[in-house]
Amino acid sequence: MRKQPPQIITKLSESFNAFLKGSTSGGIVLLLCTAAAMLWANSPWSESYTAVWEQHVSLSFGAASLSKTLLHWINDGLMVIFFFFVGLEIKREILVGELSSFKKSFLPLIAALGGMIGPALIYLLFNAGDQETSHGWGIPMATDIAFALGILALLGNKVPTGLKVFLAALAIADDMGAVLVIALFYTQELSFGILAAGGGFFLLLLIANRMNIRSTAVYTLLGIGLWFCFLKSGVHATIAGVLLAATIPVRSKIHTVQFISDTRESVDALERGMGHSEENEQIHEIAALSEAVQSPLHRFEHALQPYVAFFIMPIFALANAGVTIQGSVLDALLSPVGLGVSLGLIIGKQAGIFAFVWAAVRMNLAVLPANVSWGMLYGMTWLCAIGFTMSLFIAGLAFNNPEPLIVSKIAILCASAVSAVVGYAILAAIGKNRR
Repeated sequence: MRKQPPQIITKLSESFNAFLKGSTSGGIVLLLCTAAAMLWANSPWSESYTAVWEQHVSLSFGAASLSKTLLHWINDGLMVIFFFFVGLEIKREILVGELSSFKKSFLPLIAALGGMIGPALIYLLFNAGDQETSHGWGIPMATDIAFALGILALLGNKVPTGLKVFLAALAIADDMGAVLVIALFYTQELSFGILAAGGGFFLLLLIANRMNIRSTAVYTLLGIGLWFCFLKSGVHATIAGVLLAATIPVRSKIHTVQFISDTRESVDALERGMGHSEENEQIHEIAALSEAVQSPLHRFEHALQPYVAFFIMPIFALANAGVTIQGSVLDALLSPVGLGVSLGLIIGKQAGIFAFVWAAVRMNLAVLPANVSWGMLYGMTWLCAIGFTMSLFIAGLAFNNPEPLIVSKIAILCASAVSAVVGYAILAAIGKNRR
């Protein structure tokens, strides 16, 4: 692969840091929406909570039409944009960032594998004999990237950038695994004809990338077609977001040096003074240069970041985190489903990730990220047990009966809260000693 100019790597690293800073404030909004959902679902107006999200919304595209509940539009529509966004982040880091070497990129993948196997085994330990609840083994497998990165961002310089990038890569690989589990084990019916049409859209996206087409509108329109096909095929639509991210070009049309030189010429021309039409021409030239120096990937990231942090994830939390608590929370947590989900997240995640990473490093198949100690890695495994987003989604797919669904949501929220507090405390203590 052609080595990228250092200035491009610097610019992309700054973009990743901006994402982390956005995760901090976005995480606060996410917490507020989670609390609001819980209060609403357990208030005298609890019936309206369910009624709002069960409202049907219809969209028509010529002869094609879609009619789904508002909850489905959020989970199958807005969440595709979220997965597209984090897919862009990981692609960038793999190509020109800290995951560009084989050993470093291999580690988060093997860690994610351990982080999926461990929780699933713990869950089945408590529920393998129950035909109804055994389907929930996928619930504790996923890591919530927004919450986990938001907590790391709160720690600031106490944790190295390598740990933040590693967690981001692990979390998206973990969620990708969860999406594949949904596609393979939680899909009722598959329409292979529509899925093949989706493959056609993906092929067109790859051709556009190969031809170095830089228009974001082209990728947006083809991406909508890809999403529509996956949505109608029976495969979870978030896969479309990740596949779309893989096709977005990371190369800029011109390098920074050329941008500075050409822009300076236009600025100098403006300073010399000229007619109104000539001034507009130079201004348009500067605008064109500004677009050319940014890759389509960077332009998508910059445009989507505030919407992901402050709209998509908060609205998902508001729609999915509302659990009407009836009876004892302790009884719910001590039930087979409650134990499977909570211990699967807290114990399964730690054991699976740490064991797989230790084995990979021990066998010289991978290396730890720069400046990351084993203690930091252990603290990070606690943050990986925050299973909020995808765990809630998988719970809705796994259970038709409302009782185990409510229990699983309670376990997800409790385990995620405990994991967030403990993970933050461990990393803060290590970071304090490190400084």
